[in-house]
Amino acid sequence: MAKLTDDMKEFIEKIKLCVAATADKNGMPNASFKGSLQILDDEHLVFADIFSAKTRKNLQENNKICIVVADHKKMVGYQFKGEAELLDQGELYNKVCAAVEGLNMNLPKPAYVVKTRITEIYPAPAGR
Repeated sequence: MAKLTDDMKEFIEKIKLCVAATADKNGMPNASFKGSLQILDDEHLVFADIFSAKTRKNLQENNKICIVVADHKKMVGYQFKGEAELLDQGELYNKVCAAVEGLNMNLPKPAYVVKTRITEIYPAPAGR
């Protein structure tokens, strides 16, 4: 199991926006922007599934996920690979729903919360 460092956590909280990459059971890839990425703990990331029908379908068929967070101006970032779990009830689901509602963007309630257990982390330093 890979663990987030304090530097990674600070970077994620600063950037917020990420791309989640998934693949269906046949390996057809899909990438989708997510604006609700949060750090759950040293080993898990979460985001709200609001408009993510393809991501959701893929994760129901194949729970492998890659989440990329990057500062495009500095050309640095991280790639977090792991296994996702779809949650539609419980304390974490309610917490993420409340955070989405707190954005005051008139967004619908998330269908799911995607909880990702990080298994691999790859930094993307400048110049690579």
